[in-house]
Amino acid sequence: MNITDTRWPIGLSTGCFYRHSIFSVLEQIHDSGFHAIEVCSFPLHLDYHREDDVRRASEMMRHWNLRPISFHAPFADHIDITSPDDAIRETSITELITACRAAAQLGAENIVLHPGPEREGQPPVEEFRQRMNNAAASLNRVAAFCCEAKVQLLLENMLPHLLFGHTSDMMYLLGEINTCDVGTCLDTGHARLSGDLGHVIHKLSGHLKMVHINDNHGDRDAHLIPGEGSIDWPWVITQLQHYHFHGGLIIEMSARENETVADTLARARKGREFLNHLLPMQTNCGWSRSLPPHRPSTQITRNGLGCLPYRKRSQCHLQ
Repeated sequence: MNITDTRWPIGLSTGCFYRHSIFSVLEQIHDSGFHAIEVCSFPLHLDYHREDDVRRASEMMRHWNLRPISFHAPFADHIDITSPDDAIRETSITELITACRAAAQLGAENIVLHPGPEREGQPPVEEFRQRMNNAAASLNRVAAFCCEAKVQLLLENMLPHLLFGHTSDMMYLLGEINTCDVGTCLDTGHARLSGDLGHVIHKLSGHLKMVHINDNHGDRDAHLIPGEGSIDWPWVITQLQHYHFHGGLIIEMSARENETVADTLARARKGREFLNHLLPMQTNCGWSRSLPPHRPSTQITRNGLGCLPYRKRSQCHLQ
């Protein structure tokens, strides 16, 4: 039987180096054996408003043979495509289109975007509907630009305490976008905290193009490497295989306080090795070395995890 290694590419989000210029870490990322990355949009890391910096980053990635699978669009309190205020909404759309333009200049295949604002809680019903309509109209404009720029727009599932933090909200928005085909990016840590990890892969399977790989213990968005939290990773990989996922796995980890770039990359390699051990290989007859099917642990779905106290993300680089 002919067996070829066609595992999903495993990349690294440069968000773990948001305190460092992207120009100072690309060589070390390459030397650590990574060949694919997601580029973080934090201005200290890469100011995507500066075309010269974006062009230089693109050249350096080509030099170090790093494939830019994705660019993560910015998110902040002032970026709100759902806002009832026309001026705020227009400014937010302009900011996201600027990020899409930068993604195209970087040569990124995808741009990952949070469909809702960094706003906690649920507004009154009428305001929620208006914000949902505003988001749909805004995303249609952003998607149209991405289509012209030949960059795939991906919506990411958000943390459950945020506006549009439910998978059903994102699915509704996907149905309202008609200017261009839009995909999704599954954030495993966000899904773990929402209690939806047991179902979300199935829900997103028709649109799923990329996965943000990170772990936690169900109490906060810790962005641990896979295997350091309580996510049932063999089950996750089995589900991705079952639903014929074809895309990249991006390790989206957090650097520890005062950790060196070398030490962060050592942990990233550990996460990559953990995933490689789980990933199947493909034969000319399909998948081989398939993992035994089993259900996610009760820890993942107990009580829906919706009642657990969530800690607000303290570092804006955790995307």
